[in-house]
Amino acid sequence: MAQVKQVEAYEQTSRQILRVMDHVSTVIVGKAREIELCFVALLAKGHVLLEDVPGVGKTRLVKSIAQSLDCQFKRIQFTPDLLPSDVTGISIYNQHTLEFEYREGPIFSQIVLVDEINRTSPRTQAALLESLEERAVTFDGVTRLLPVPFIVLATQNPIEYEGTFPLPEAQLDRFLLKISLGYPSKDEEYQILERSLVGTFDQELEPVATQNDILAWQALAARVFVDQGLLRYAVDLVARTRTHESVYLGVSPRGAIGLLHAAQALATLRGRDYLLPDDLKEVAPYVLPHRMILKSDARLRQVTEATVIAEILASQPVPVHGASFSAR
Repeated sequence: MAQVKQVEAYEQTSRQILRVMDHVSTVIVGKAREIELCFVALLAKGHVLLEDVPGVGKTRLVKSIAQSLDCQFKRIQFTPDLLPSDVTGISIYNQHTLEFEYREGPIFSQIVLVDEINRTSPRTQAALLESLEERAVTFDGVTRLLPVPFIVLATQNPIEYEGTFPLPEAQLDRFLLKISLGYPSKDEEYQILERSLVGTFDQELEPVATQNDILAWQALAARVFVDQGLLRYAVDLVARTRTHESVYLGVSPRGAIGLLHAAQALATLRGRDYLLPDDLKEVAPYVLPHRMILKSDARLRQVTEATVIAEILASQPVPVHGASFSAR
């Protein structure tokens, strides 16, 4: 009976999340895959790096998700003159109490959009490190926890590099997924223009899920059963990035943990309480490439991180464990 209730809980959660995704899709046209990946990151308690050219809907996507989830949303526009205190907060002297008071920065929110993260100095970028990993901010020796749920979705333009500061590897490693939206198809762009004429393109969305719902989804995702064979398969995939002839620096152990948690989140979204090899293979192209550094000669041969991951996934033997990897 307990097992049946658990299965029903995962199936019900899947229906709830799909309903929220459909709600977001009423505003965001033709990006079902990218919306799904954002919810994978949310369930896995991870952060997302959205890399694409301006004007393809990155900001609108994040705002629509925040509105649909009834979460507190704040946007930080990164510029070259932005200071770390503009992100984390600052102490202000109160003349009435004769004491310094801490004023929280915009990072103290549940869904945070960091726009053009590579436009600000490394010093300000570093101010995000503790919040991304520890979900806390330390100021004047005092550590303050960030609200839950908490997810950062950062954007960057991969085309213009003048006046930008590329993210260091230590910070890239903090992002669970790296996603590119891409240009819409002609039919999708037609729908976008049509909606802009009737005034539904910029409509505000009503919340269809609560913060408590998100916490329950995250708890379920963390309990997805993982067979030992799949653990070894995940380790083999990550280890192969460290020995590949085109790779200078392979994926870190944090990347392996991220791969596993993202796959668990995807299984939850699909209504399953157990992991399949396909879950790992499906999230790997979004979890692993940005955590790697290729050799210079590989780049001259036009090898990319994505092609390396595709090659590893195609060549690595997939574990077989009877008819299912379910714990049942």
